[in-house]
Amino acid sequence: MNPIILIPARLGSTRLPNKPLAEIAGAPMIVHVLRRALEAEIGPVAVACGEAAIAEAVRAAGGTAILTKPGLPSGSDRIFAALQILDPDQKYDTIINLQGDLPTIPPAMLHAVLSPLEDERYDIGTLVAPVTTAEEAAAPSVVKAACDFAPGQMVAPALYFSRAAIPFGEGPLWHHIGLYAFRRAALGRFVRLPESPLERREKLEQLRALEAGMRIGVAKVDHAPFGVDTQADLDRVRKESKNVLF
Repeated sequence: MNPIILIPARLGSTRLPNKPLAEIAGAPMIVHVLRRALEAEIGPVAVACGEAAIAEAVRAAGGTAILTKPGLPSGSDRIFAALQILDPDQKYDTIINLQGDLPTIPPAMLHAVLSPLEDERYDIGTLVAPVTTAEEAAAPSVVKAACDFAPGQMVAPALYFSRAAIPFGEGPLWHHIGLYAFRRAALGRFVRLPESPLERREKLEQLRALEAGMRIGVAKVDHAPFGVDTQADLDRVRKESKNVLF
């Protein structure tokens, strides 16, 4: 594989406006995500920006920023648009889509998300972590993956994703982490697909791929990274960052 990491970012978050530019430990959140991606040393890293203000912040920190149309419907569309500008000769065959609201993501997770693509059966790789509490299982904001790992295996096929606590019955539940690795052809196919019925119902973009017959492999990790979605999340990461060297 010859990977590139692309980070989609836009200012129009309804729950936390201007989220990518929120200051944490003296730097915008998007710059912290950029640093985590660079620390992984997987390949080049660029931010696919919806607005010039984000691009300016990234470039001021020494990063690569690609300005895309602000009205693109999803992060997947944004990284695909940036990829056409960055790599018209198709040098990179694997694209990691890293959300711009994971300022403390361990770089090791960026390596883990590539592991499903070592199996040629999978079009897309992503991550899951164990659900550890009843509150986590019940929360619609925590997406669950229906999958089952064979003994000793770290990768399994994803059968479905839901905001409900699936599957029913005794056994582990898996918290889906919104970090993806796409084969280049799979990303191109995915962004050209229409919104699917189950995607619309669950409000989960990855169901579009499953409904179209694409195969998603999930790799398991110990815990889900902390994402910043609300002001309370931002306050928490600001407080905790005082004890972390960024």
